[in-house]
Amino acid sequence: MKTRSIILLSLTILILAACGLKTSAEMGTEIISAKEAITLIEGTDVILVDARSSMDYKKGHLGNSVNISRAEIITNTPYPNMLCTPEQFEKAMEENGISNTSTVIIYDSNKNMDSARLWWTFKIYGHDNVKVVSGGMDQLRKKGLTDSTDSPDITRGTFKASPLDSAMIALKRDIKNQINADEPNIHIIDTRSLEEYSAGTIPGSININFVTNNFSDQRYRPARQLRNSYQEANINIDDTVIMFCKTSVRGAQTYLALYDAGYRNLKLYDGAWLEWSASPANPVFISETEVNQIDSSDNS
Repeated sequence: MKTRSIILLSLTILILAACGLKTSAEMGTEIISAKEAITLIEGTDVILVDARSSMDYKKGHLGNSVNISRAEIITNTPYPNMLCTPEQFEKAMEENGISNTSTVIIYDSNKNMDSARLWWTFKIYGHDNVKVVSGGMDQLRKKGLTDSTDSPDITRGTFKASPLDSAMIALKRDIKNQINADEPNIHIIDTRSLEEYSAGTIPGSININFVTNNFSDQRYRPARQLRNSYQEANINIDDTVIMFCKTSVRGAQTYLALYDAGYRNLKLYDGAWLEWSASPANPVFISETEVNQIDSSDNS
């Protein structure tokens, strides 16, 4: 009887574990190492994308990469760096040889920020077959890819964007609703620096600087480590997380980090701090009365 009880208990544990695996989102699906990227780009219909500025791209880029800069996937109306229209996105994809069947691998040299923002834009318009190279250009160079100034031969692609996935984006009214309701399972993360956060933030938000998602060499931390870190901050895997920064480019970097760590209830506040702070009617929390003037010219 004792042996039978032990067996039944073991089976119960295994069943519960299996159920847990079914309900838990897979980790490590979106961010890849430079080594993995180099293996993938040898495949058919795989496009390596340089997400840096067009000026930096012209100075030198890796291999046969095409350039999709931030400027091609955003609109600056009514605020800078907001999500572009599906038509604008389709045009940028087709001009760079990307079709709906393409596998897209993205790199940058900007702490994974521009890669993540482009990744998020692909996802919100329905293209799932897209990966980000952890650590970007420097890591790919270390694994043997070399610089080139040659323009790659591009065959125009055929790309149709899906309807915008509204579950991935937060609007100003969503922020106001959370401030008013103060739901314990919804978190607003300000991904800017502590200085920026202290000078003024959305009430109820917590400050987790996006740079903490990276190692010092700009590689993303492993998915399991990121999950543990955010859970230690009482942000549980099934909670809803809304991210923002100045214009939600840094916010997109955290979005990708959390998605890769298995979080799925994620929203990027696209209007970001520039939209929120533009209206005196929106409440602002200031944790320090005096802070030095912040130069955020390189942070978005």
